[in-house]
Amino acid sequence: MSRSFDSMEPKVMDDDMLKAAVGEQGPQEEAGQIAKQEGILFKDVLSLQLDFQNILRIDNLWQFENLRKLQLNNNIIERIEGLENLVHLVWLDLSYNNIETIEGLDTLVNLEDLSLSNNRISKIDSLDALVKLQVLSLGNNQISNMMNLIYLRRFPCLRSLSLSGNSIAEAEEYKMFIYAYLPDLVYLDFRRIDEQTKEMAKLKHQYSIDELRHREAQMQFQLETEKARREKLAEHKMAFIENLDGSFLFDSMYSEDAEGNKLSFLPGVGELLEAYKDKFVIICLNIFEYGLKQQEKRKIELDTFNECIQEAIQENQEQGKLKVAKFEEKHLLNLNSLREETDLNTIEKKLTECNECITELFNTLMTLEMQLVEQLEETINLFERNITDLVGLFIENVQSLLAQCRDLENHHHEKLLEISINTLEKILKGELDEDLPDDVRALFVDKDTIVNAVGASHDIHLLKIDNREDDLISGINSWCSHLVDTIHKDEITRNRKRVKEINQYIDHMQGELDNLECGDIID
Repeated sequence: MSRSFDSMEPKVMDDDMLKAAVGEQGPQEEAGQIAKQEGILFKDVLSLQLDFQNILRIDNLWQFENLRKLQLNNNIIERIEGLENLVHLVWLDLSYNNIETIEGLDTLVNLEDLSLSNNRISKIDSLDALVKLQVLSLGNNQISNMMNLIYLRRFPCLRSLSLSGNSIAEAEEYKMFIYAYLPDLVYLDFRRIDEQTKEMAKLKHQYSIDELRHREAQMQFQLETEKARREKLAEHKMAFIENLDGSFLFDSMYSEDAEGNKLSFLPGVGELLEAYKDKFVIICLNIFEYGLKQQEKRKIELDTFNECIQEAIQENQEQGKLKVAKFEEKHLLNLNSLREETDLNTIEKKLTECNECITELFNTLMTLEMQLVEQLEETINLFERNITDLVGLFIENVQSLLAQCRDLENHHHEKLLEISINTLEKILKGELDEDLPDDVRALFVDKDTIVNAVGASHDIHLLKIDNREDDLISGINSWCSHLVDTIHKDEITRNRKRVKEINQYIDHMQGELDNLECGDIID
């Protein structure tokens, strides 16, 4: 049974409670007292103890972004929530609460030790993200389904499991079942598992385990296949040619084309459609292959650009460091000389020299920065022209290939219209030998009806091709614009940051000199 504090007033997990807890648990020596006076930043706290606080709801913990250990046992918490920002958490104790469902742990990918004992949990689930889980305590809950334990096979690091106090722990097969199905477990209910007993359990459940492993292997294969498919699709989307490596576009033209599907029953249309599809798919594959090659060219262009930018910045920084090092060496000698100087005229002369050196350094660093700005601007403009040309060429060639798709569609439309009108004439003359479905025969009332049906089918097909072309063009143009804008903005940000660094450094040097003048010399 979970521990309850219903006789006490539930407490709010606010900043006051958290500050008090941090203060009490912080270091008590001199350093701790200083920390209390200056204030302890929540982001610096690695361990937090909040047990026996009568807390009803987990809240306001987002500030503890580097927390490793969290103790929330012996409260009245009903839901696991508010932990999503604690991504560095390794140890979590939520025992002795009123939790009914395992949830809210999806971001805790570093969690190794989880205690949920003495709650009201009836099902083990929603732990998938805890890939590093080593210790799981679920004693004294309401878990009753032995097969639910198979879920724990997906945690390869799990070494210690506690389930005593649940109804499943009373089952005759409880221990042998766990030994067999969780072979990597070392401790069960805080007792070390005997290897010989584990082998006996394995032999007893061998057939069922073999079946389970087979199903798991199939499932794993399906998961890996689906993952590979998603990764490929993402790669194709980056190249703006997703779903063009097969018949997807062609099939989509007929997926919403009721009239076209009806007309496919006409004599000779089946062969016409087959030839049309083959040629259409070949063009789509050409677009696909061309798109992948162009994506690789864009990637190479971008990688080369980034390398050039980094090389230019690094070279400029090295020059700046040399200038600063040379200045600091001379500046230090000047300061030492000033401290020892007693003649006012000499002091004034040396102060002037120092000021001139600082001004010279400022001008030198700013000149270097301006040279870099000009160099990077030229590189960025060249890249912009090159990437724009690549995108323009890609669009032009894809449009040319999609124009071939339209030509195929137009040709198919003409042939289909011809077959449809001939079929209409045969129907009117009673010369049609083939037996057509009723909904197809209903189209052949008169010439206008059949011409409209064929035209409607044609319009749907052209619209699908046009939409795919528009998606591709707008997608790659948007990518190109965003990329170029980001590069320009990043360069502006870099320049402003560097100018600020130079000014701060010069101000520091000037302040150092001014303080020397006011203190060591005049006094």
